[in-house]
Amino acid sequence: MREWVTVQDTPSTTPQTESTAEVEEEAAYGVPASIQPIRKPQTDSANNDQKRTDPFQFGTRYLEEGDNIFAHNAWDHVETDDTYKEFIKSQEEFQKSAPVTDFDKKRFNQHPEKWWDKFYSNNRANFFKDRKWLAQEFPVLGEITKEDYGAATMLEVGAGAGNTAYPVLNLNKNPLLKIHACDYSKKAIEIIRTQEAYQNQTTLQADVWDAAGTGENALPPGLEAGSVDVVVMIFIFSALSPRQWAQAVKNVWNVLKPGGLVLFRDYGRGDLAQVRFKKGRYLEENFYIRGDGTRVYFFERDELADIWSGKLPANSFQSTDISDDNKMPAFEITNLGVDNRMLVNRQRKLKMYRCWMQGRFQKPASTTS
Repeated sequence: MREWVTVQDTPSTTPQTESTAEVEEEAAYGVPASIQPIRKPQTDSANNDQKRTDPFQFGTRYLEEGDNIFAHNAWDHVETDDTYKEFIKSQEEFQKSAPVTDFDKKRFNQHPEKWWDKFYSNNRANFFKDRKWLAQEFPVLGEITKEDYGAATMLEVGAGAGNTAYPVLNLNKNPLLKIHACDYSKKAIEIIRTQEAYQNQTTLQADVWDAAGTGENALPPGLEAGSVDVVVMIFIFSALSPRQWAQAVKNVWNVLKPGGLVLFRDYGRGDLAQVRFKKGRYLEENFYIRGDGTRVYFFERDELADIWSGKLPANSFQSTDISDDNKMPAFEITNLGVDNRMLVNRQRKLKMYRCWMQGRFQKPASTTS
């Protein structure tokens, strides 16, 4: 499985030999332009301006000595020097000094689904782009959609407006594939159901479901325990409070078949989206409230590995909704990578440092639950 999300590139009109020192940069959403990425030693790619292999392999565009940063839309596996790390620390201290008020903390945490309802009411299906890179990053999605694969069930948790479900549906040639798209926003599910592609088909079913639901709401509508082959979780876990993680992990475990997979992608610590938060957005450690009222958490790799491998007891999540002797399910971490990527706005000369986590977790084939 690939570890890196793809970004479409366009041909460069800027000479590759142009020095970065000759380009006047702007601060990127509060990140000083003076912060520079670490460059790798130059290789024999000097005569390959597009830095393309044949065939092209995503995740291989490394920033090297002599490269013009603004020659491409994105650079892979970019590391920053200590200046950026110190900037992150200073931003975190600033954010902590002016947190969300106790009144707003209660307001945003009490019914988080209503803020997502408002979000999708305002944005509908036009905010997120369809994730056409899914089968490249998660090849199993390409496998289960093949005509001769056989019966399979995919559950997407946090389906939003269908930007994952519909690309998978469009790929599908498997008459025995079932796709369940769930979100705890009623408005998001309404958007999925009212799209033309949803009508007159039996492959995709969209339902309202809280991933951290308990009791009779612990399983998605229409699905039984141990019935799902693949669970897709893309930028959903970060929307949950840390107090909800334990229940969400257990719910995913219960709905999966033995040997079933979790395909995971979410925000990493130090991502641009985290460091740019201003006053009144800090909820608690690495957990923030956006301007639209939705919540977001930023993870570290080891933290995610501990959560999904069952190394942390349920009470470490401050959960009040999970029991079973305080034991967490233990997924096998078959892949968990950090995607440090630098996106570039070539027109405005902006460098945007992004950090995402991508993983594949597997429920053991032999399990008692």
